[in-house]
Amino acid sequence: MSSTPQMQRSFPELLQDIIGNLQQIVRYEIRLAKTEMKETGTAMLKPAISFGVGIVLGLYGFGFLLLAAVYALSLAMPGWLAALLVGGVIAIAGVIMISSSGNKLKHAVPDRSKTISSMEENVQWAKQQTK
Repeated sequence: MSSTPQMQRSFPELLQDIIGNLQQIVRYEIRLAKTEMKETGTAMLKPAISFGVGIVLGLYGFGFLLLAAVYALSLAMPGWLAALLVGGVIAIAGVIMISSSGNKLKHAVPDRSKTISSMEENVQWAKQQTK
């Protein structure tokens, strides 16, 4: 078996190679993160549009139901009082829903598991290279 002679590289050359590799890895990680975000956005586009249209239609339907409630209550009380009562109940329900869901939205985090695991692998690789 013949062995080929290995080139002895200087420390600055090794350091330059490691830095170059790390820069390339960072570029790849950024590209991976962009790709993950684009894939997630594309997959969510149609359901988001459908969800938005459903919300608009639901709001119109809910508005007509509230109008019917005001008309029904106006048979037993003055119309302004019926509208005030229905509007007050809806406003209170809205405040409760906004405050409870606002906290949940603050803690929502997109999935970046591929990027994180890849970066952890790169850190391990970089540690091995510097030993």
